[in-house]
Amino acid sequence: MSASDKMEAAKFLRSISVKYLNNILKRSSTRIGFIGLLTACFWLKTMLAYIVDFRLGISNPFQFLIVLINPLATTVLLLGIALYFKKARYFYPIAIIIDIANTVLLYLNVIYFREFTDFMTVSTMTGYSKVNQGLSGSSLALTNIHDVLYWLDLVIIISLLLARKIKIDKHPLNKRVGLAVTSASILFFVFNLTLGEMDRPQLLTRTFDRTYIVKYLGIDAFTVYDGLKSQHNNDLRATATKSELAKVKQFTDNHYAKPNSKYYGIAKGKNVIVLHLESFQQFLIGQKINGQEVTPFLNKLYKSQSSYSFKNFFHQVGQGKTSDAENMMETSTYGLPQGSLFAQLGSDNTFQAAPAILNQRAGYSSAVFHGNIASFWNRNNVYKNLGYQYFFDASYYDTTGDRSLGYGLKDKLLFRDSVPYFENLQQPFYAKYITVTNHFPYDLDKEDTNFKTTNTGDSAVDNYFLTAHYLDQSIREFYSYLKKTGMLKNSVIVLYGDHYGISNSENKSLAKALGKDPDKWNDFDNASMQRVPYIINIPGQTNGRIFDEYAGEIDALPTLMHLLGISSKRYIQFGTDVFSKQHDQLVAFRNKDWVSPKYTSIDGTVYDSASGKEIVNPSKAQTKLFKANDAKVDNELNLSDSLNEKNLLRFYHPKGFKNINPSDFNYANGLSKERKIEKELGNKSTSLFSENGNKSTLSDYVTNAPEVSHKTTDSNRIKITNPDANNESTH
Repeated sequence: MSASDKMEAAKFLRSISVKYLNNILKRSSTRIGFIGLLTACFWLKTMLAYIVDFRLGISNPFQFLIVLINPLATTVLLLGIALYFKKARYFYPIAIIIDIANTVLLYLNVIYFREFTDFMTVSTMTGYSKVNQGLSGSSLALTNIHDVLYWLDLVIIISLLLARKIKIDKHPLNKRVGLAVTSASILFFVFNLTLGEMDRPQLLTRTFDRTYIVKYLGIDAFTVYDGLKSQHNNDLRATATKSELAKVKQFTDNHYAKPNSKYYGIAKGKNVIVLHLESFQQFLIGQKINGQEVTPFLNKLYKSQSSYSFKNFFHQVGQGKTSDAENMMETSTYGLPQGSLFAQLGSDNTFQAAPAILNQRAGYSSAVFHGNIASFWNRNNVYKNLGYQYFFDASYYDTTGDRSLGYGLKDKLLFRDSVPYFENLQQPFYAKYITVTNHFPYDLDKEDTNFKTTNTGDSAVDNYFLTAHYLDQSIREFYSYLKKTGMLKNSVIVLYGDHYGISNSENKSLAKALGKDPDKWNDFDNASMQRVPYIINIPGQTNGRIFDEYAGEIDALPTLMHLLGISSKRYIQFGTDVFSKQHDQLVAFRNKDWVSPKYTSIDGTVYDSASGKEIVNPSKAQTKLFKANDAKVDNELNLSDSLNEKNLLRFYHPKGFKNINPSDFNYANGLSKERKIEKELGNKSTSLFSENGNKSTLSDYVTNAPEVSHKTTDSNRIKITNPDANNESTH
């Protein structure tokens, strides 16, 4: 082709493009055409999310067809609202606002899915501010370059309107047009729902995975469905009665596991120190990268004869993640099926939790040490209802400059800088440290580590090993301090991973680092990765070992209580003592999947837990067992949900337990309150500070954290607030 021919061809293509664009602008200059343009653009954005960002599990052409059409009905239904407004000055702004709101909903789900591999529920949205306060800049790590495409159409359309390229149609439409569009969209939605029911019968009644609703009906329909379901739950809570507690109590009474006399009371009277290992998974234990152990100190502790360690311990969190883990560890009840129990119900729920139980049964004081803001996950309210006497949040620490990351104070500094508050606690105490450095996106300043990590091409996976190594060093330093001050021999230390750190979407990248074939990675492997460490270290014991028993976070509280010589029988707890011969090894996941020593059930598919092979043709006995396990898990989760969603514990008064009054607690000026108690007790004070001749033990703490020598600055990576600071009382 000659140069002139190429020029002619280019001119022809340009003319067609201009003609096509002018045709679009002309059609969009009518009200129906404008709604059509917005609908088409939003459909394209939804397809982008479905294909690039969400993993909907499309397995056949019929499902693909449903996915193609599912955004249309609800999008037209919503945008069609604008058609009822005759005046142009109302029609256009309303249509644009609806489109922006729908885009915001879609994009928030995109961001949320990248972190949680799940969709945002109404409960999550209503509690979002409480969660987002602690996210800081880390949420930026969840954005991608292609995200601009979710907003580009709105910028272009609004610009075209302002430039009068899309002309304002001042001719009002007959109301019958709006009614016709509304009716057509509803009929199309019914058609869409019918197709969904054809591929998955009882779609709305038996679903246990939010992905199914989105795949078959779309984001808008899922949000409405979830909102109606949430309102229904709120109505149930308002009308709950004491008689509804009977089924829950019957289950927990029958499920109770008697303590093992070999372990009952072996830690009686000891301090309890809980180390909450953020995003820490079991595969890190013993893992080597480039010939170097990722967690050498934890590896040693895991194998120690003074430790009772579990290699088949699973996290059981839902959307509440860290807060769900805390709830299970403290109360032995499950988190909510949607959203976070802490964020949604924690402010006014009745709890019978570890801090209150230990205080009332054995005189324990209690405290939480956490380098993020107090309101993150609504902790400043929930901890009061749990019975925590002290909460040392970020407002108690110097978090300026490079001392903190997106989720709060770095772990080495958290342990060291907590010493003034820790040493003034009256013994025995129940103290919890919530670490944050090993949290997505696993950022760490270069001067904090020289660990040589992997090169998988996935920054989250590569950095995960760096922050895990840093956390290991932090715990080693803390242990050295406990030993030097004599606290170690008087304490039981519980270490546990709260939830996964590497999400299912990144597990194939992780597979390379673990020496596994990414192409052979399946749902069973994802389930296996939900193991997290559970180590009960009791210095002085010599019969510790690594246990094979299957267990989960729900089992932690009754286990701890029995080690301390406190019976859990009178309380409503869904877990069982892991040392008991009656311990229930069926571990329920929040989405109603389950694992056990013999079998693992994921999305209705059952695998052999030892080999990982799918049970293709189960025997009658196996089928009966699988159904029984499904029913038990379903019942257990439903009963726990009933207990929490209806706040049924307000009707239950176990012997010797006094309900907590949250107004008794105020988390401002914690150190002053500790010292006031020391002064009042005088020689009877049992704090480490008093035992050390009223001298601080901070000089006993040795850390290699470079930030210790850094000057305080005016900059801060997190915003520091303490809700109680302006509400101080004499409590």
